[in-house]
Amino acid sequence: MSWMTDNALSRAAGWLFYLAILGALAVSLPREFIVPGGAHFILLVGGIGLWRYSVGIIHFVRGMYFLHVAYPRIRAQARKLGDDAAPSHVYLMVTSFRIDAETTAKVYTSIIQEAIDCGWPTTVVASIVELSDEMLMRALWRRLDPPERVKLRLVRIPGTGKRDGLAYGFRAISREVPDDNAVAAVVDGDTVLNPGVVRATAPYFRLMPNVGALTTNEFCEVHGSYLMSEWHKLRFAQRHINMCSMGLARRVLTLTGRMSVFRASVITRPEFIGDVEYDSLKHWRLGRFRFLTGDDKSSWFSMMRLGYDTFYVPDASIHTVEHPPDPNFIRSARQLMFRWYGNNLRQNSRATKLGPRRLGWFTWYVLWDQRISMWTSILGLTAAIVASLKYSGVILVAYLLWIGLTRLVLSALLMATGHPVGPAYPVILYFNQIFGSLMKIYVFFRLDRQSWTRQKTSFSTDSASFQQRLNRWSSRVMTFSAASVFLATVMFIV
Repeated sequence: MSWMTDNALSRAAGWLFYLAILGALAVSLPREFIVPGGAHFILLVGGIGLWRYSVGIIHFVRGMYFLHVAYPRIRAQARKLGDDAAPSHVYLMVTSFRIDAETTAKVYTSIIQEAIDCGWPTTVVASIVELSDEMLMRALWRRLDPPERVKLRLVRIPGTGKRDGLAYGFRAISREVPDDNAVAAVVDGDTVLNPGVVRATAPYFRLMPNVGALTTNEFCEVHGSYLMSEWHKLRFAQRHINMCSMGLARRVLTLTGRMSVFRASVITRPEFIGDVEYDSLKHWRLGRFRFLTGDDKSSWFSMMRLGYDTFYVPDASIHTVEHPPDPNFIRSARQLMFRWYGNNLRQNSRATKLGPRRLGWFTWYVLWDQRISMWTSILGLTAAIVASLKYSGVILVAYLLWIGLTRLVLSALLMATGHPVGPAYPVILYFNQIFGSLMKIYVFFRLDRQSWTRQKTSFSTDSASFQQRLNRWSSRVMTFSAASVFLATVMFIV
C-alpha cells in the first residue's frame, strides 16, 4: 500500500469508507433472525467476550487515572525537590550494530546534544562494533564540541550480539564505580532522544528510592508502506495505555530496549550483568537454551528478582526509526511478531513463578492472562465460522458488524493517548488480535527458536542432532494436539 498517502483528506475518506462498509453490513442483516437451539453458545461466547472487554476497560481506566491523576501528583513532588533531584552523574549508553549511517548520525547527535543540554556531569558510552560507527561518533563529537563535564567513552566489541554489547557497556560504567544517585540511560542504535528526556526522567530515582528503572513514551518514524506505518503507530498507542496502567502499580512489564533509564548502581551489579548477558530458560520439553533476543525482558526480570520497582514517565518521549524486515506487510508482521511474542512468552513462563506477593495481584493476573488470551482472542471468530456453517451465514455477517463497531469504539478510545489515530486502526486492531494470537500459539510451542529481524542472525542449531529433531517434532505434535482440542471444544459449544 505504498500508493496510499497520509493526509487529512485521505484520513477523512478512509473513515467514511469504513463507516460505509459498516452500514452495508447492517442493512444486509434480516430484521429478525433466530438461531434454533443456539442461544447457549451465543450466551457463552458473549460471556467470554465481556470478560475480555472488561480486561481492556480495566487497563484503560487505570491508564487514564495514572495519566491524568496519579502521575501529575508524582511529577509535582519530583519538581518540589528542585536541585536535590539532580543525579550525581548521568551515563548515556548506546549500542549500535549494522544500522544505516543516516539513522546512526541522528541517534548519536541526539545523545551528544542531550548530554550537553541536561546540565549534569555526563559520560556518553558508545558500545559499538564497526570502525565506521567510531569514526562517525568522533566526527560528531568534534562538531558539537561538548563542554568539559561531558565525556566520551568508546567500547569496541566483536559483533557477537546485543547482549554482549550491553554487558561490555555495563562493565565500562562499573569501572567508574557510580554511586546510588547516578543514572544510566540505555539507548538502542535506532532511537533518537527527544529534547529534555534526561531531565524529565532522572529526578524520579531520587523521589522513589526503590525504583530501579523506568521507561518512557515512544513515537516512531517508519520507513515502509502506509499500512506498516499505521501498524507501528497503533502499537505505540496501545503500549502507552498499557504502560500507564502498569505504571500505576510500578510494575511496567518490560524495560523497553529502545530506551530505558536505570539506577547506575543496579546495572553495574554482577548478577544483573550476568542476567542480561547469559540469560537462559530451562523448559520441561525443549531443554535448556540461551536467550538471543529479549534483553529488555531479561533486564525486567532481573529487576523484579532483585526486588526493585519499575516506573513509566508518560511525558518524556523518544522517537524510534523503524525499518521493516520485509517489504511485504504480512511477512514483516510475521517476523516481528515471532520475535516479540517469543520474547514475551519466554519471559512469561518464569515471571509468573515470582508470585503475587512479589509482583502484586494485578500484575500477576496480567501475566497469566497473556497465556489465556491467545486462545480466547480467536474463540469468537472460530465460533462464528462454525455457527455460520451449521446454522446460517447471517451469523458471520452479524459477527463482522459487531467486530467493526467494537473496533471503531476501541480506536476512538486510543485518541486519549495523544497518539495519532488513522482509519486503518479498526482493521489493524482486529488483524493484531487474530494474526497475533495465531503467532503466539505457534511460538508458545517453539520457545527455543529465536532470531533477530534486522541483523538476520539466529542461534545456530544442529538439525541432525537427536535433541533438535525431537524438539521439532514434539513442537508439531503439541501444536496439532492443542489446536484439535480447541476446535473440538468450540464445535461442542456451538
